[in-house]
Amino acid sequence: TRSAFGGDYPDLTEIIVTDGNTTYHSSGNCLIETTSKKLIFGCSNSTIPTDGSVTSIGEKAFYGSSGLTEITIPDSVTSIGNDAFRVCSSLTEITIPDSVTSIGSAAFMYCFSLTSVTIPDGVTTIENNTFNSCTSLATVTIPSSVTSIGYNAFWGCSSLTEIAIPDSVTSIGTGVFCGCKMLTSIDIPDGVTSIGLNMFQGCTSLATVTIPDSVTSIGEGAFESCSSLTSIIIPDSVTSIGCRAFVLCTS
Repeated sequence: TRSAFGGDYPDLTEIIVTDGNTTYHSSGNCLIETTSKKLIFGCSNSTIPTDGSVTSIGEKAFYGSSGLTEITIPDSVTSIGNDAFRVCSSLTEITIPDSVTSIGSAAFMYCFSLTSVTIPDGVTTIENNTFNSCTSLATVTIPSSVTSIGYNAFWGCSSLTEIAIPDSVTSIGTGVFCGCKMLTSIDIPDGVTSIGLNMFQGCTSLATVTIPDSVTSIGEGAFESCSSLTSIIIPDSVTSIGCRAFVLCTS
């Protein structure tokens, strides 16, 4: 794993495995486990090989590669590991092919320059912290294959102005949109049963929210500091409203 090298290498430009090594090989400045076809280490100028030799991007594979600006993931890849591109602070764009069915937790956390992302149709879960603190992220496309969104998945995405949550989603974790201060409106799907802790806290531009009849509880601080929210309809299905749910909703 990346931690085997003792830390992050934002200025690393070349990875070479000598001929004859039966466990690892290098290609496109990537370190790859030959048998498992897992990319375990990359750098700021890596190019993921397209010859089928990589089927997964391992945990922390590009963690802290602050010089990485863009990368294309080939359609041989089916999974992206936890923290795979975490703190790739200069990454502005990434192409994720439809072959990918799994994206790990915090995979793009602290990718401050990432502006847009399309989640492939085969992904069913947006894991915890996946896009946490992606402060430049303005556009996200979530496919109808997704059924759950983990906690803090879009926490602090302060450039996100709108997001369409498909009807397939039945579970949304706590703090998912906390600090999304440019988000203006949102429709919660009919299958969701709870609005969790701090889900929209600090969404200061949020003016319109649609809560479906499936929701039975609104968590603590759910709409705290939503200072642009002027009205909200709470359906009869709701039996519990948590502490501070609407505190500092000054409008």
